[in-house]
Amino acid sequence: MYAMFVGYSVFYFVRKNLSAATPAMLTELSYTKTEIGLIWSVLYLTYGVSKFVNGIWGDRSNPRYFMAVGLLLSALTNIFFGMSSSLVVFAIFWGLNGWFQGMGWPPCARLLTHWYSANERGTKWAIWNTSHQVGGGLILILGGYLVQHYGWRSSFYVPAALALVCAWFLMNRLRDTPESLGLPAVEKFRNDPEPDQIVVEQGASTKEILFKYVLGNRAIWFLALANFFVYLVRYGAMDWAPTFLVEVKHSTIAKASMKTAMFEFLGIAGAFLAGWLSDKYFKGRRSIVNVLYMAALVFAVVEFWIIPPGNPMLDALALSAVGFLVYGPQMLVGLCAAELAPRQAAATATGFTGFFGYLGGIASGLGTGIVVDRYGWDGGFLFFIAAALLGTLFFLATISKRRVQSQAGPEWSAATKQVPSEG
Repeated sequence: MYAMFVGYSVFYFVRKNLSAATPAMLTELSYTKTEIGLIWSVLYLTYGVSKFVNGIWGDRSNPRYFMAVGLLLSALTNIFFGMSSSLVVFAIFWGLNGWFQGMGWPPCARLLTHWYSANERGTKWAIWNTSHQVGGGLILILGGYLVQHYGWRSSFYVPAALALVCAWFLMNRLRDTPESLGLPAVEKFRNDPEPDQIVVEQGASTKEILFKYVLGNRAIWFLALANFFVYLVRYGAMDWAPTFLVEVKHSTIAKASMKTAMFEFLGIAGAFLAGWLSDKYFKGRRSIVNVLYMAALVFAVVEFWIIPPGNPMLDALALSAVGFLVYGPQMLVGLCAAELAPRQAAATATGFTGFFGYLGGIASGLGTGIVVDRYGWDGGFLFFIAAALLGTLFFLATISKRRVQSQAGPEWSAATKQVPSEG
């Protein structure tokens, strides 16, 4: 757990450092928001495809090496990005970075589903998921300091050096499944056979698992569509909040980065609460938690938008509320997908929903840049509010979907008594 946590945190060091560098790059290189948004969107496109493709490979690979190699290659692309000045070259290296970043999530999904049983995964997944916020928050603080004192290029070189060290750490610490170490499966160890888990037919191929248990599962499609809008709001806030605070609220780059870091850190509490509620209070009915969080997110985005300039504390609180609420669904989507697929397809299912999430990231990057350039920040915030509303509706569509164990694949029924759990 601690190796996954540290490793995935450092993946964010060599991805979200661009958020802290953006205001300085806009000024020094005379880029428009659309051009910076294009760089973000290229990363989200390659990352989304990579997350899906590497999810399939990740179900067949040793996470010890898979995750470490991805982080090492991501560090190298950051070094080359920091040495560049051309928009085309930026897009190429950040696109490559997106592909290597997609090698971080699938090994973690595989490890979480093999080392922790169903009745504890909500909490354990939430613990691991805070690595997003820790990594994203720390790099905003570090990146803001580096940009202000040493220039924007330093915010790529220093995190890359840290990532190279962490790649060795992952290779040293991670291990594959319990069975690979001579231990019993976690369900056997905890006397928890997970009767609601979908069973894969003996000898099923990778293609059969993909099409039968993932692409043929309607609830996973609903989750994927909801995830599109979760990520649109998540990355809209994370990537563009520093620029919004500098331009509209007249904050310094360092202070804007600090406030955006609070978005990440409060997200830790939001993810923990979502996981705990889904395990203890809603008894695995995780979609209800998703709907409640997304509905509240609409109001938090509106609050951050309408606060007048000159209220830095209110800005920080409102942005923190957005982080608290967006990270609950962001964490639970992956868990829902993993639980709605066989363990042999956990990384594939989470990779599929993650692919849609990063399509939302593309819409957030390039889409926000275009909307704000044409309609100002008011148009940008209406864009985010509409996304939060649509995400709520798609999560509502998953509430009535209940899984029935079947050798032939997932089936659906409205009869609650037939099934023990829900996505």
